[in-house]
Amino acid sequence: MSSLIKADDRFFVAGARGMAGSAICRALQEKGYGDEAKGGALLIPNRQELDLLDGEAVKAWYTENKPDVVVLAAAKVGGIYANDTYPADFLLENLKIQTNVIEGAWKAGVRRLLFLGSSCIYPKFAEQPIKEEALMTGSLEPTNEWYAIAKITGIKLCESLRKQYGFDAISLMPTNLYGPGDNYHLENSHVLPALIRRFHEAKERGDQRMTCWGTGSPLREFLHVDDLGNACVFALENWSALAGDSPKDHQGKPLAFLNVGTGVDLTIKELAEAVAEATGYRGTILWDTSKPDGTPRKQLDVSRLAAYGWRARIPLAQGLASTVAAFREQLSQQLVRL
Repeated sequence: MSSLIKADDRFFVAGARGMAGSAICRALQEKGYGDEAKGGALLIPNRQELDLLDGEAVKAWYTENKPDVVVLAAAKVGGIYANDTYPADFLLENLKIQTNVIEGAWKAGVRRLLFLGSSCIYPKFAEQPIKEEALMTGSLEPTNEWYAIAKITGIKLCESLRKQYGFDAISLMPTNLYGPGDNYHLENSHVLPALIRRFHEAKERGDQRMTCWGTGSPLREFLHVDDLGNACVFALENWSALAGDSPKDHQGKPLAFLNVGTGVDLTIKELAEAVAEATGYRGTILWDTSKPDGTPRKQLDVSRLAAYGWRARIPLAQGLASTVAAFREQLSQQLVRL
């Protein structure tokens, strides 16, 4: 099967400096895409060069740069605290970014587009493991419903443009991500990077006890961001929702998006113990049950993408070890700059 993307294509990765976007860029480059020597290009404007919240600026940028393939990895993201505290920001900013980039790509004649969503789109009590058909079959997790609604809108925008205009737009829904380039802010980060920072600091201080939020019982699935980058390139090469052999839902209709994950989950308690091991923390872990747990379980059914021939390759223990090393290297570089 010939690839749906070419070495001489011009790739625009929106959000290329974020954790997911930078991993997608690495994966593209590893496969030889975006190489100027082959006639291609990897377009990665920063926020000063292109404000994705400015629709007119995005339109002008498309006209000037003429990308063939667009990957939308840009988003306003955060953990439970940030989502619950700034709901309007999460909804408005993500809706604006998605509309500007996706509609702009379609109007500019872009050949292929990949929109990166999130597994938070699924109902809080979805049947496990979660199939793509679970979308919009129940209530969302209240603490991040604003971000989820924006992502659902992005999926539906891609689907509607494909249905009405034949625009070749696909979407991938990754599970919880981790890896180099993550956000380690104690209040605005996701659970795994927050745990890495807290356990590292507890070890450095010599703390004998550390308290984590919730009961530790929720189950979560984690995907290394380099696996996601590889999955995005694989999907761009092999999957078009316009193709006759595109994965179908239970009604026989082409799926507008596919799940990306490992298909394996663990409890937050087990995760905390794994992070403690990776950081070398040897103290006692306590749990503050007055804090929210969030969704009780969120494991993705990844069989559709697996049937296409893609599976995650990086085990959690290996990924955690390299991520902790990258986090500590990042800290050391910050100290040197000071």
